[in-house]
Amino acid sequence: MKIRVVSSRNEILSLNPNERIVHLAFRPSNKDIFLLVETCPKLEVIQLPKSYRRTVSRAIEMFLEMQKVELLEGDVWGHRKDINEYYTVPPSVISKIRSMKAEGIPAEKIAEKVAQESKLSSKMISYILNRRDLE
Repeated sequence: MKIRVVSSRNEILSLNPNERIVHLAFRPSNKDIFLLVETCPKLEVIQLPKSYRRTVSRAIEMFLEMQKVELLEGDVWGHRKDINEYYTVPPSVISKIRSMKAEGIPAEKIAEKVAQESKLSSKMISYILNRRDLE
């Protein structure tokens, strides 16, 4: 699973329209988020760092809700944009989530434990956990 890392508003128009998960590494304006949703109609998740997430307006939250786009808080630790524009969720994390899910461990416990072990937020783990293609 790949997360597209966008480090400036200038990159939004050049995104692939099939992007599903995008991490914004800059503080987006309402206009930037509207443009992102318009550019990527298949968008499912926008991830923002904690400090940027707090500045998103309620109007944008409601807009994203109507578009069925989740707004998550989190980071892509250790990712170097100059090397690759995508952050890849390690296969070991995906397999750990699958195995814990198969054991019948509650989703909250899985998200908590895997978030501690990986560098992903518990919200992103929950998103991965609820994806249909995980099964």
